[in-house]
Amino acid sequence: MKQFVFVYLGGNQPSSPEEANKHFAKYMKWLSSLGESVVIPTIPLKDTVTVSPDGTVREGGSSAMSGFSIIKAESREAALSIAQDCPFLEIDGSLEVSEMMQMPVQ
Repeated sequence: MKQFVFVYLGGNQPSSPEEANKHFAKYMKWLSSLGESVVIPTIPLKDTVTVSPDGTVREGGSSAMSGFSIIKAESREAALSIAQDCPFLEIDGSLEVSEMMQMPVQ
C-alpha cells in the first residue's frame, strides 16, 4: 500500500474554546474513521525558523504549513477522497497530498 503525506496549510483559528473543542472532536472522529490507514496522525508545527545557506537563522518560514499526517491508501485517488472529507477544510485550510517515495537504505 502506498503512503501519502497530507500537508495542512493555513486554516482559521476557532473563535472560542468551545468552537475549538467542537472542531477538534470532529477532526478526531474523522481520523479515527480512517483506522489502520493512519500511519502518523496529525503532527502540528509551531515556532518555525528558517536556516539559509549562509547559516543565517530567522524567525518564521515561507510556507503556510501548519502540520502534516501520513496516511496509507491504495491509490492517489483514494488518498484524495480521504483528504476531501477532512474537517480541516471546514476552517478554510487546504491540504497538499503527495505520495511518499521510498528511498533505498544504505
